[in-house]
Amino acid sequence: MSERHRSSENAAIVAFPTRVSAEPDETIASVIEVLQDQLALAREGKLRSVAVVTVSTDGEAVGTQWSCKHTDITGLIGKLTVLTHDLMASRK
Repeated sequence: MSERHRSSENAAIVAFPTRVSAEPDETIASVIEVLQDQLALAREGKLRSVAVVTVSTDGEAVGTQWSCKHTDITGLIGKLTVLTHDLMASRK
């Protein structure tokens, strides 16, 4: 595995890069709010699966990460399909 990923029996732990200072704006605040909402649910034990798609600030890199139980794969795919349709509809 790469330096950024270390795995134990059941989970991969991602080492985050050092913090980069960025000028706060609405986009950054929105991303942080979404992540904090999901982190709070995870800390409360209310999540068992998650899928994340990210786009770099320059729009060049799109990344995906997921952590899920095998039995949740179909459900995640279904919800991602709905999200895809919602995102496409919002572009109009």
